[in-house]
Amino acid sequence: MGTRTRRSLGPVELERRRLQAVDLFEQGMRPVRVAEALGVTRQAVGLWHRAWREGGVEALRSKGTGNNAYLSDEQEQELDGLRKAGPTAFGWEDQRWTLARVGVLIEERFKVRYEISGVWRLLDRLGWSWQVPKVRAVERNEEAIAAWCTETWPAASHPRTSQPQEGGSASRTRPVPG
Repeated sequence: MGTRTRRSLGPVELERRRLQAVDLFEQGMRPVRVAEALGVTRQAVGLWHRAWREGGVEALRSKGTGNNAYLSDEQEQELDGLRKAGPTAFGWEDQRWTLARVGVLIEERFKVRYEISGVWRLLDRLGWSWQVPKVRAVERNEEAIAAWCTETWPAASHPRTSQPQEGGSASRTRPVPG
């Protein structure tokens, strides 16, 4: 038996399939048989059948796409200008643009909602990059850090080789009986 692959159908194809179902309903075909004939789920056909009974053919016509799924070129340019104004211009307390903040800005300004991953792809496409602040803590002690790197870390990362070993068991949990 072969495997079926799923592909996304556009709104025109989806409407065409629903209207095929209407033709079959009008011929007296039961919804279960319509589902088999069109290769769709019984649940989908059940919804279509109910909508058709209550609202006729118009209830199954495409309503078009919900809202604008993406920003236009002009909106992307406007977003770039908004970004340059900085987060504080939009009420945030610091100057860090996060993906969540950019997503909120896009939704409030353009009425388009992006998932966080979509915001990331949009910003990447626009040439924005993630930044790491260069500010270091005032309390930073370079000498203490150097000492830790040369003395503490080697002992912590290899505890068995940093301490003298006496002959005995290889097991850390069962010492050699003495």
